[in-house]
Amino acid sequence: TEIEPADIKSLLADTFILEQDSRGEAVFRLAGTRLCAIFGRELKGFSFPSLWAPKDQRLVARLANSAFHPGNVIIITFEGWSTQRRRCDFELLLLPLDGVNELPRTLGIATAAEKPFWLGADPVTECTVDTIRVIDPDREPLFLKNRPAVVVPSIVPSADAIAGVGSGQGVRRIRHLVVLDGGREE
Repeated sequence: TEIEPADIKSLLADTFILEQDSRGEAVFRLAGTRLCAIFGRELKGFSFPSLWAPKDQRLVARLANSAFHPGNVIIITFEGWSTQRRRCDFELLLLPLDGVNELPRTLGIATAAEKPFWLGADPVTECTVDTIRVIDPDREPLFLKNRPAVVVPSIVPSADAIAGVGSGQGVRRIRHLVVLDGGREE
């Protein structure tokens, strides 16, 4: 299916598209304005793994590659460190894009968990990975099989709970609702 930019217009400032260049590296094909402001530069053509701390660059490159080829969904929570050594927590999502006869691409979005006053003014210069999650669409989620079903109580009140409510003065039923008269008296 195709994604129309108008359908995600409120998210466009935080979205980006990565593509695999001729060397096999993930580079930004395009990036939203808010994302570019957070990093203090235009990200188009920029290497995706180079945003990360040296210790995380190989991991991030492998994760991006697994979104390109097997078509995995990748979720990364990370810390962004600014030039003034301020810290902000982020969450990033990579979704594989299916393109025919094109370089492999992935659609991503990165958002800050909170919006500190300095974000966009003090550029984030290095990111460090906190957690990762890889969702393989070809595998059945193991954690759903080994957990018992949880019974969730209904949000609709039982007949016993509202039986006595409808008998008083100033009380009437409208379809499935019980209306209690109240408010101002003139």
